[in-house]
Amino acid sequence: MNVVILTVGDELLAGETTNTNAAWLAEQLTDRGATVERILTIPDDRGLIADTVADWSDRFDAVLVTGGLGGTPDDVTLEAVAEGLDRELVVREEIRERLTEKARQFREENPDLVAEYDLELDLEAAASLPAGARPIVVEEAWAPGCVVGNVSVFAGIPEEMRAMFREVADEFVGEDDSRTLYTPAPEGSLTAVLEGATDEFDVAVGSYPRGEDRPGRIRLTGGDPDALEAAASWIDERIETVEAPSTESTD
Repeated sequence: MNVVILTVGDELLAGETTNTNAAWLAEQLTDRGATVERILTIPDDRGLIADTVADWSDRFDAVLVTGGLGGTPDDVTLEAVAEGLDRELVVREEIRERLTEKARQFREENPDLVAEYDLELDLEAAASLPAGARPIVVEEAWAPGCVVGNVSVFAGIPEEMRAMFREVADEFVGEDDSRTLYTPAPEGSLTAVLEGATDEFDVAVGSYPRGEDRPGRIRLTGGDPDALEAAASWIDERIETVEAPSTESTD
């Protein structure tokens, strides 16, 4: 499965927000055997989002979009996705009812905040999805994400994005598997071993250099689990390896 990731937001391009979503999604997809072909960050530009989604949805198996949900004036992602896929944007009554109740509960639980600020919630905008879309509703988020065709749209806030992805994660399983080895050896000393592994086994090999407080990584990817295990053992016999660092993400 070939997947592309599109992250949307002026704040990402301005450096005001670190784009952790793309890295997290890429890791999750790769761990499931999918191949991430592109990662692109673009501004909150409706036309550009629409054009990119239209192009990528034709060229790749799946498109993942994050950012620009919610119903405020700069949240144009769902409008753009609908435009790019040539679909209308329609209000989903069941979602509007859910948001109405959620807004009521918020006002009851936060009377001082409501009294201090003039909160304007555009429930209709937040409940609008491209026609035919499957909503992704999670407790962590105000507005829903959705799946429409081969395009999945998630919130930009990392906690909300991760919750939405987990709802559809099983749909992004590819044929490839992977193994990761960790080594304190400098990357420059690994060339012969890495080239030997690709010659001996039907696997792809990626090398990622060590840092001051973390070992280097060697990632093996392929469709044959036996070949992966054999390649990992072959490399392990020829270089120094260490246990995975405790900070390595397993989420």
